[in-house]
Amino acid sequence: MLIDELQSTLERHKQWLVITGAGVSLNSGIPTYRDDNGNWLRSDPIRHHEFLQSEDKRKRYWARSAVGWQAIVHARPNAAHFALAVLEQRGHIAGLITQNVDRLHQKAGHQNVIDLHGRLDRVRCLNCGEYETRSQLQIRLLERNPFLKALTGQLAPDGDALVEDLITKQVALVNCLSCAGILMPDVVFFGGAVAKQASLDAMQFYEHSNGVLVVGSSIMTYSGFRFCKLAKQDGKPLAIINRGKTRADGIADYKIEQNCESVLSALIDNKSHAHH
Repeated sequence: MLIDELQSTLERHKQWLVITGAGVSLNSGIPTYRDDNGNWLRSDPIRHHEFLQSEDKRKRYWARSAVGWQAIVHARPNAAHFALAVLEQRGHIAGLITQNVDRLHQKAGHQNVIDLHGRLDRVRCLNCGEYETRSQLQIRLLERNPFLKALTGQLAPDGDALVEDLITKQVALVNCLSCAGILMPDVVFFGGAVAKQASLDAMQFYEHSNGVLVVGSSIMTYSGFRFCKLAKQDGKPLAIINRGKTRADGIADYKIEQNCESVLSALIDNKSHAHH
């Protein structure tokens, strides 16, 4: 499928619900979860119940998160984020639902964004519900665990880095400043539920859209895939820009198997369509 064809499709059916995944942030230096065949690149994502039940798992999470956080803080939006913001300004996008937790769409100036799987830039107390910024928590974590400052590790998609278990066991956890309760990143771990409000808002976006555009996601998780299924049911076009396989390939009306950054950049720069 050519850029011209994609562009005329976008024009014809605007506005679109856009769903983005890790592929959008790849060129910002944040790795993806899966390879092009949809296979996991990591064997051990943290699960919701493990985080709640095991202090060792929490220590492991925070040690790795402490080391990976710098890369997330310094990550900058890339051409894909900016192109989507431009498409929004041009009136092509009803709303954007991202499965990413890096807030790069917002940094790129995108207005209507739902962080379906939460956001890494803040933490929440499981006891009293108070929020604290992740940056503030980082200061406290490193004060309690100065040895973490010296570590660098290979960044993983959750914003954590690979740190030896031997080290993670030595971590002293920091708790809620208000009530000393357990702090958890404000993200949806595997096995955790998407926040009710986020689901309702996402549904609103879908209802205001005439089509669904998936960008840089294999949409293996049901929370994203359900909108592809709905589009099929409701006769709305489904377009996918993703380098590898996706769960919705079988029901997509359009599929471009290319890097979403180059496709989107070409799309907003493409003047030829104006002359048709």
